[in-house]
Amino acid sequence: MPTTRLLYVTDLAYPARGRRYGDEDVFLTARLREHFHLALCHPLDAEALMPGFDAVVIRNSGPVLGYRQAYDAFRAAALATGTRVYNPLTGRGDMAGKQYLLDLTAAGLPVIPTVDDPAHLDRLPSTGTYAVKPKQGADSIGLTFTATPSGPAGEILIQPRIDFAYEVSFYFVDDAFQYALHAPDPARRWELTPYEPTREDLAFARRFIDWNTLDHGIQRVDACRAPSGELLLVELEDLNPYLSLDLLPQHTRDSFVESLTASLRSFTAMA
Repeated sequence: MPTTRLLYVTDLAYPARGRRYGDEDVFLTARLREHFHLALCHPLDAEALMPGFDAVVIRNSGPVLGYRQAYDAFRAAALATGTRVYNPLTGRGDMAGKQYLLDLTAAGLPVIPTVDDPAHLDRLPSTGTYAVKPKQGADSIGLTFTATPSGPAGEILIQPRIDFAYEVSFYFVDDAFQYALHAPDPARRWELTPYEPTREDLAFARRFIDWNTLDHGIQRVDACRAPSGELLLVELEDLNPYLSLDLLPQHTRDSFVESLTASLRSFTAMA
């Protein structure tokens, strides 16, 4: 019989473009309920409800930008009380904002080159068009393309617009690779198909999983295939990555649920 109590945080009604948050979380909670006592709640209710549970699982809760004050209060309360949050709140990727794109650029890792000051365009590869977006943005909110980037230093991200062949996402539970999906048409980001990664592809993705140092959690490494043939990191999603489970073969979906169940059991059993 289940004994562990999980508070599963999701916004079932969030209007995600090309994705169905609610469907994915209805499926996943139905499977997890076989192993845990589980209740769903909206992200705005997480702080008030979390004291009655052994752990809080953040899933398809939507961009934090839409409820910044409530999320910051939830995070502060969880850290103050020692409440277990899955993914753990120590993530260095999107969970902590977009600063990691600047840090990885400075470290010379294979990431789309990024600066946060129009005065530093000379640090980027020469290009006719730049992608500019808010540093605290998410889900392409505020994204624009321009030949002359402008904006307050430290509040925007500037990247060269890359004519990439396709985007590909690698999905991990803890440090274990689960599956990969790719968007063959760059103009249709969420029209995904299964992707068989090469050894080099997996080494690329694992490099960022290792960098993030999360012992537990679901992570999605988003990358693009540059004209040169190499993969470049687009995003390291370690807060609430959408999983596209409906696009997976049944055996892959079952394997993912088994891995997640084992991870949650290990996480909640920690002293």
